[in-house]
Amino acid sequence: MSSPSNYRGYRFPPEVISQAVWLHHRFTLSLRGIEDLLAKRNVVVSYETIRQWCAFAWQEATCAQ
Repeated sequence: MSSPSNYRGYRFPPEVISQAVWLHHRFTLSLRGIEDLLAKRNVVVSYETIRQWCAFAWQEATCAQ
């Protein structure tokens, strides 16, 4: 996964971002489903933010190749 320096400027810790992206890609959960799962863990984040995280992760993965 990306190094912690790649997460600079994000409001949430790298662990939360990584978990959300992993859930989306590993289990093909919807963005709103991930939003609900994180809300149950007292992490308030919108589905749009999760979409941006996933887009960032996709961009990082294609650049690494």
